[in-house]
Amino acid sequence: MKIDISERWLPVYEALDSTVRIKIINLLSESPLNVKEIASKIELSSAIITMHINKLEKAGIVKGERTRSKGGVQKICSLIVDGILIDFPTKTQERLKNNEYIVPIGHYTDFEVTPTCGLATPEKVIGYLDDARYFLDPQRVDAKILWFTQGFIEYKLPNYLLATQEPNELEISMEISSEAPGANKNWPSDISFIINGVKVGQWTSPGDFADEIGKYTPSWWMRDINQYGMLKVIKINDKGSFIDGEKISDIRLKDINIKNKQWTLRLEVAADAKHIGGLTIFGSGFGNYDQDLIFRLYYTE
Repeated sequence: MKIDISERWLPVYEALDSTVRIKIINLLSESPLNVKEIASKIELSSAIITMHINKLEKAGIVKGERTRSKGGVQKICSLIVDGILIDFPTKTQERLKNNEYIVPIGHYTDFEVTPTCGLATPEKVIGYLDDARYFLDPQRVDAKILWFTQGFIEYKLPNYLLATQEPNELEISMEISSEAPGANKNWPSDISFIINGVKVGQWTSPGDFADEIGKYTPSWWMRDINQYGMLKVIKINDKGSFIDGEKISDIRLKDINIKNKQWTLRLEVAADAKHIGGLTIFGSGFGNYDQDLIFRLYYTE
């Protein structure tokens, strides 16, 4: 989950301002539990625990689902975030304007993938699973999730920067994970990020997650495959390239020809990677973040 310092995210900050709710989060990080089980472990009443769960649900940290059992209806609670990234405002960003580009997952312009692979809209799978030919199907533009074991997917977008504007930082965010046959939370994959033909860095995804249903994943989606990923934020500026604030290379903004009239972003699991564990990209309508690929170019006049 990526949040910032604004009133919109007050429910998140309020949800974390409680020792009881912190205990609930730690319990749910181990396994989903019903309200009665949580109450027993924390030694509080079910009514009080329900109040705390409601705050965590409002913040988008926990999801509660009602199920029927022999004992009646019970609410099963699950943790639906793997971390919270807080984007603090800086004096630089306060005075910078930005161009924002939102690129749907299915609007790729080139690819080369190997099975296991596939893609789907929020309503249905496109074609057949593990058949790379369907990556050329006309319906691919509506895809909101895609996955493959090895190869690359490439996106091309226009650069609307004007001659009078000076670029300062490029930010790209996406929800991604590995791609295992079925799913496996311990399935590392080395994913490379290549912008305008320049490799800015690599991130090793820890796994392919299906331990719980993604917050926005459609109800019809197969339960035993990719459910959600991890939100990754790449930033390139005059100090280098970063993922989630951690430096991954010395590639700077000027090194990627940022003033080109168009940009390309290639996401690749290379044949010579140490961990060939595939790639899954989640768009709006799938996963935990309900977003497509988002590009922001900060600039000064």
